[in-house]
Amino acid sequence: MSTVDKLAILGGEKAIPQQFALYNPIGSEEVAAAAAVVESGVLSQFIGRGGTDFLGGPKVREFEQAMSEYFDVEHAISVNSWTSGLIASVGALDIEPGDEIIVTPWTMCASATAILIWNAIPVFADIDPQTFCLDPKSVEDNITPHTRAIMSVDIGGHPANTDALNAIAKKHGLKVISDTAQAPGATLRDKFAGTLTDLGGYSLNYHKHIHTGEGGVVVTNDSNLAERVRLIRNHGEHVAHDIGLSQINNIIGFNFRLGEIESAIGIAQLKKLDKFVATRRRAAERLTQGLKDLAGLETPFVAPDCTHSYYMYFMKVDPEITGVSRNDIHKALVAEGVPGLGTSYANIHLLPMYQQKIAYGKAGFPWKSDICRREVSYAKGICPVAEDLQDRTYLGFQMCMHEMTDAEVDAMVQAFHKVWRNMHLLPQLDGQNVKAS
Repeated sequence: MSTVDKLAILGGEKAIPQQFALYNPIGSEEVAAAAAVVESGVLSQFIGRGGTDFLGGPKVREFEQAMSEYFDVEHAISVNSWTSGLIASVGALDIEPGDEIIVTPWTMCASATAILIWNAIPVFADIDPQTFCLDPKSVEDNITPHTRAIMSVDIGGHPANTDALNAIAKKHGLKVISDTAQAPGATLRDKFAGTLTDLGGYSLNYHKHIHTGEGGVVVTNDSNLAERVRLIRNHGEHVAHDIGLSQINNIIGFNFRLGEIESAIGIAQLKKLDKFVATRRRAAERLTQGLKDLAGLETPFVAPDCTHSYYMYFMKVDPEITGVSRNDIHKALVAEGVPGLGTSYANIHLLPMYQQKIAYGKAGFPWKSDICRREVSYAKGICPVAEDLQDRTYLGFQMCMHEMTDAEVDAMVQAFHKVWRNMHLLPQLDGQNVKAS
């Protein structure tokens, strides 16, 4: 066996000897936009009281208008992070302490933490084994008399089954939030993910499709919800007095305001979003074409009538077919130089906060208090699909972190094929002095 075909983990040459270029969408347009704001001297124009400046400065409003037009929604409300957007969205729903909101465990922790911020109770439903988004059947199974909303997550860039979730919500009188942080530009029946529910929105942090450093945008076609999000964003308890607002529940004084520099960069970035999504989609489709025939490897699924924006490239390994554990395959691929490859994503319900039911203070609030109306289980076993992915089958690539030229995609394909050709050698690694990656 030549050193080229010999597995790198056994001392052979790496299939990918050089690092991939990191994703950097910032160009001269963004530099000029940011410089113009600095030169203007207006870095923020928000005031936490009624009046025109309650809505922010000129670039904030221009960015929000551009987002509203691009995503074809009535309202786009910028915030200083998508976590802030989630918190504001949950608060806007008129929920009470102890109300339950169903959420996926297969997401960034902020999706569920935003529920706890309002002293509501996250209830975890399982995920679809193909899209990794919320499974509508599991959602239905987890609805109780205390359920008030569903938080759907368009994870990895694939839209959730919004039609089914909306139907469940209508049946039970619930609201739906779309956490579309990872899927701007993805569509369901030619409508943008994030725009098909009561509230949705997108992340703007450094490895997302639109990159302003930090930031987020909430979108909705509901004027009442939009007003409540704006109030929660900007010291609403004071502004509610100024505007004579009567429904003041959950209008609490946060500062979730986005600055003028970030908004100016966002305006420039939004003009490139189609290109950013197309570039990742092209790379992902080329990768899928190259990997599709590898036995025991399942490449990303795209549901009918959907498009995928590929923030992540989600795969599954079937150890019964490969005869080798997912973890050993992962070690071999990393040794070959495959970047950003992971075996762990999220099982939020298994985090210590949920296992110990400790959030506010040390006494177990809100779960061990009068506001929690039933015993909610976070035991391992409640989300078997998500848990099996984490424990045994998930393999994922961070497409968000790289530019992904055709040559880089082809190098990844070669690395995978090299490992698959030598799969029979991987069970022998235990106890050997293998080469570190």
